[in-house]
Amino acid sequence: MNIVVLIKFVPDLVEDLEIDASTSLLDRSFLRLIPNELDEHALEEAILLKERLGGTVTAITVDFGDVDETLFTAVAKGTDRVVKITGEDFSQGVSNEKLAAIFQGVLADLPCDLILTGTQAVDDLDGFVGALLAERLGLPYVGYVTKIDVQDGKLVARKEYPGGLNADIEISGPAVLGIQAAEKPPRYVVTSKVMEAMKKASIDEQEAGEASVEAELPVQRMSLPETGARAEMIEGSAADVAAALLKLFRERGVLA
Repeated sequence: MNIVVLIKFVPDLVEDLEIDASTSLLDRSFLRLIPNELDEHALEEAILLKERLGGTVTAITVDFGDVDETLFTAVAKGTDRVVKITGEDFSQGVSNEKLAAIFQGVLADLPCDLILTGTQAVDDLDGFVGALLAERLGLPYVGYVTKIDVQDGKLVARKEYPGGLNADIEISGPAVLGIQAAEKPPRYVVTSKVMEAMKKASIDEQEAGEASVEAELPVQRMSLPETGARAEMIEGSAADVAAALLKLFRERGVLA
């Protein structure tokens, strides 16, 4: 089975995010980007499938800047080929519609049995990339997948629904699947293995080409969460706290 994994880079939420006053969008001047967590789960699921069924794993990402280490880390984990899409300045971000179009162009020359991506990314939470790409390629799409199996030559994807419900969906491949969680946590590789991959492996670079997008959903404005009222701490003895709470509940109409 030949599997392709698509990796998107997103802002590191540990960093302080700032809004550009001139554009009302995220200020990317000094933004640190990291691979999307659910895309890392997609890569892990692909490697698990390769170990179980054989085949190859190819990881693809757009050149957001410092992506080489992530790609070499993918090689150290067990990825066979890594591809970096170049040709444009993606430093200011790229819409999911454009990203799907770019991936479509690259995949046109890369036959595969399965395409995996994270169900959604932390920078938008809309989960459009996988679905948009599937539509462009004319392939079936299933999101929120937590397990993939092959039975009688057909893909079986376990889809997670709200409320703890699951469904096993049979798919005739090739297909695009959005991974919610891999069967096992993404594996850790030591730095020495990554350094070894840097010496032995190479990153294939491919031009983005003309990515046609008929319609996009532009972000008009972003803002930091508004700060609400501060919490009021009630101090004193147990009796004083209880009396204060009763008074507060009556004032708010919780108790008569």
